[in-house]
Amino acid sequence: MKITLNDQQSISDIRNSFNTLFPFLKIEFFSKRHQPGEASSLNFLVPKETTLKECRNTHYTEELYITPDMKVSELEELLWTKLGLGVQVFRKSGKLWLETILTDNWTLAEQNSEGEFLSKNIEPDEPEYYQDRD
Repeated sequence: MKITLNDQQSISDIRNSFNTLFPFLKIEFFSKRHQPGEASSLNFLVPKETTLKECRNTHYTEELYITPDMKVSELEELLWTKLGLGVQVFRKSGKLWLETILTDNWTLAEQNSEGEFLSKNIEPDEPEYYQDRD
């Protein structure tokens, strides 16, 4: 997937482009980067209506390529390098969004598949009844 970054884009535009390819994942942007294995502080959350012009120091158009086999940690590093913004990937789990802090070594495809599995209505198995036979 190719995402073109320019000053007119909002954080919401980038999130929507990402979510088109990975419907069971979402990304949030933060003004500070989180440490590996740690959650991102909501104090630094960049509002979704913010444009790239408003939240980054470099102002140029660039294309990023995000692939399903890219690890979460690689995506977070790429966006930090290119935008100077911290990124946190979230995976859908039913009606909740969970930060992927413990599974940043998974690929985006693996995360998305897990999110799909955790978000489907899975019917419980029929109970099996056994009779004791002597």
